[in-house]
Amino acid sequence: MKCIGVGLGTAGAVVPQLPAFPFLMLYDFCFARSSEKLNTWLRGTKLYRDNPEDFVAGLGMTVKTKIRILVTVTLLMSIGFIMMGAKGIVPRCIVQGCVWAFHIIYFCFGVKTIPADS
Repeated sequence: MKCIGVGLGTAGAVVPQLPAFPFLMLYDFCFARSSEKLNTWLRGTKLYRDNPEDFVAGLGMTVKTKIRILVTVTLLMSIGFIMMGAKGIVPRCIVQGCVWAFHIIYFCFGVKTIPADS
């Protein structure tokens, strides 16, 4: 399960419409219970400290982190949107637009905003 989570999370970083964040959280959840050494390594990485650390702790995310995630999601999804639009796949464009809108709504209203550490 943990390898599936990291594989899908890695793929989600480059494949439009496949979110990376939930799969990386699955990876973290699985490794936290299977290998203390790997869990400690993951939590020590800059990528983890800069992105989901405060969210996993139940605190929320800084505005900078939210913007970084939303910009990344928007750029990656726009590539898929443009490619599908060029092929005339309108129903999938509509679904992808709804997924994108949900991301925006969730990060703006569903995730608590915390002040940045100065």
